[in-house]
Amino acid sequence: MLFAVQILAILLAAVSMTTALGHALEMPGKLRLAREHYLAIQPIYYPGFTIGGGIGEIGSIVASAALALMLPAGSTAGRLALAACASAVAVHALYWLLVHPVNRFWLKESRIDTASEGFFALGADEDAGADWTTLRDRWERGHAVRAVFATLTVALLAASAAS
Repeated sequence: MLFAVQILAILLAAVSMTTALGHALEMPGKLRLAREHYLAIQPIYYPGFTIGGGIGEIGSIVASAALALMLPAGSTAGRLALAACASAVAVHALYWLLVHPVNRFWLKESRIDTASEGFFALGADEDAGADWTTLRDRWERGHAVRAVFATLTVALLAASAAS
């Protein structure tokens, strides 16, 4: 059972990492886009990134927490799994604090599916008076920071499994 939870935690963390890392790797190219082109491509991420990323992020938190509880308290593997859980929580918190308000602002006039509309109706509104480049930079940098924590989560889970 422990081995299965370790594998599941790593796989879910990897799914979470791929969405954040994918956005981070796109950043240099997307920063060169004019406003109209940048805003035109933003809706392509939904619902795929919302569903896949959400499953990966929430699943990574739950699986790494379960793993930390299954491992001996105070053991190196247990501490690494707990650190991975904290890192996974940071990935998700950064989404809600930095990325989601910008998504909500940009997508409120876009035609997206009903499930995505409900999801993006959650949370606070972003400052409608903010310059588009400020919002773009917040979104892009938010994903870059998330990618660092998501990669750290995978690394910590792998180290936990190896110890």
